Amino acid sequence: MSEEAITVAEERPAPDGGGGVPTPPLRPGGYDPADYAASVVRSAEEAGVSALLLMSVLHNEAYKPHHPLLERLWQWWKPGASFGLGNMHRATFERVRRAHGLDARWEDLRDDPALAIRAAALHLGDLDRGLPGRHTRRCTRDELLALGYNAGERNMRAFARGVPPGPMARSYLRRLRANRSRAAEALTGAGSTRDTASRV
Repeated sequence: MSEEAITVAEERPAPDGGGGVPTPPLRPGGYDPADYAASVVRSAEEAGVSALLLMSVLHNEAYKPHHPLLERLWQWWKPGASFGLGNMHRATFERVRRAHGLDARWEDLRDDPALAIRAAALHLGDLDRGLPGRHTRRCTRDELLALGYNAGERNMRAFARGVPPGPMARSYLRRLRANRSRAAEALTGAGSTRDTASRV
């Protein structure tokens, strides 16, 4: 692919016209969740979750490029791969789609960053409704939701009861805490009216 073709692909807006949300860049290291702050704020408000939580999760999930072409190649190599800015697996997306009446397919997450952010926010909201009001003080509520996003709702409930997270979950939690200040900085000036600081 020529450099000119790459530039055109990077500047093309999302196919649904979702507020001019840009396609993630093709070049390695070019993706920054901060570029999607306005969409994060809108989706977090719709789902009733903290924009800081959602942005922190997107920073945690930024370990691989999210350009649609690269995600297609990733799926070819690993058929059960996750898609979109939030790295959502098919089964999770299908639950969110049914619960919220989304008119989209799992494959659309690769091509539509606004949909991927919205689906991640709705999933965090669903996890929030499934989390008991009382939980261990080892993690904040938003940290438990992020762990649920990464490790599944059943594990989230176990962590809430005080079961210690395993090595992978602990690593995810460490990165979430480390990404909190970057996520807060990304949201500065993005117009969030929800609590963006106290729960993560």
